[in-house]
Amino acid sequence: MSLRSTLDNPGDQEVKELLGQVKRIAVVGLSDKPTRDSYRVARYLQDHGYEVIPVNPMAQEILGQRSYPDLASVPGPVDLVDVFRRSDAVPEIAEAAVKIKPKALWMQLDVQSQKSADLARRHGIMVVQDACLKVEHHRLLS
Repeated sequence: MSLRSTLDNPGDQEVKELLGQVKRIAVVGLSDKPTRDSYRVARYLQDHGYEVIPVNPMAQEILGQRSYPDLASVPGPVDLVDVFRRSDAVPEIAEAAVKIKPKALWMQLDVQSQKSADLARRHGIMVVQDACLKVEHHRLLS
């Protein structure tokens, strides 16, 4: 199965290269509850060597890492922004993301926003919509 779809996601080779390059992943909407998908995906990413940066204004720390209220508050470069929020929240996140210039904006399964994708692409940011980062990492790199 490939990421190619009507959402104009990049091909498998591009995503594989991206996942081999990124080191720091900001997870917007990361929950501090171990039963939530965002927590499980972030833990998987940590277990596979990525630095996970929680972005959740309601938490102080998640998975042993300081949590930040928004993308603008994250110190240093961010390679990939992984979005675990509803689709209607993505435009605001995309606007913040283009300011920090990540390599990619990744919208998790069932999350999509064409307006946000277009904005990010205009700024040279790769976009993946409606796909689970954990599933794709496992499929392409395991």
